[in-house]
Amino acid sequence: MLTISGLESGYGESMVVRDVGFALRPGRVTCLMGRNGVGKTTLLKTIMGVIRAKRGSIRLEDKELLGEPPALRARGGIGYVPQGREIFPQLTVEENVLLGLEARPKLGKRAVVPKAIYERFPVLYDMRGRRGGDLSGGQQQQLAFARALVSEPKLLLLDEPTEGIQPNIVQEIGRLLGELRSEGIGMLLVEQSIAFARETADEFLVLDKGVIVAQGGIEELDESIIHRHLTV
Repeated sequence: MLTISGLESGYGESMVVRDVGFALRPGRVTCLMGRNGVGKTTLLKTIMGVIRAKRGSIRLEDKELLGEPPALRARGGIGYVPQGREIFPQLTVEENVLLGLEARPKLGKRAVVPKAIYERFPVLYDMRGRRGGDLSGGQQQQLAFARALVSEPKLLLLDEPTEGIQPNIVQEIGRLLGELRSEGIGMLLVEQSIAFARETADEFLVLDKGVIVAQGGIEELDESIIHRHLTV
């Protein structure tokens, strides 16, 4: 589905992601882990095109994405739920979700939120006329998911979707990821909770100082890796 090789990116002259390579598969959740500041968010933003890669390859199926703007990557099938949700607080819930349909320009200006989105997130249907900024943190996270999913992506990039979320919503997010996996959507999940990663992911990648230092099936995430690369 997504194949990355020799990827390097950063800010100005500072290199943050260094010679990163891995592959993501349909219907599989890969958890990207690492301490704060090691380059996880930079990597996701580079895949999405928000940060320009300095070198390397990002291929979605058989198409090279390096150099493509974020809008074309979204139209190609990549959805993105950023850290901190980044919803538009002054827009209504419905207007926020409709922004996700810009990745499907053929729908035209008469596009409406698909019924399936509100069936998946019924609380958003009840609040569709309210401003996004009036929602709770958990509801805003659901809104960020809805905005990403409305374009029917093949691949989801998820940057700490459980951060600052109450436990019952974390459980709902876990169930949602399981549903999306069963629907064949591939996911790259940045997550700090080892327990959530073990419950949710199929595979893991550990990033340290911009380099992948460990990877494998989630059952291989043992205490030596956790102690060496994840504990503070």
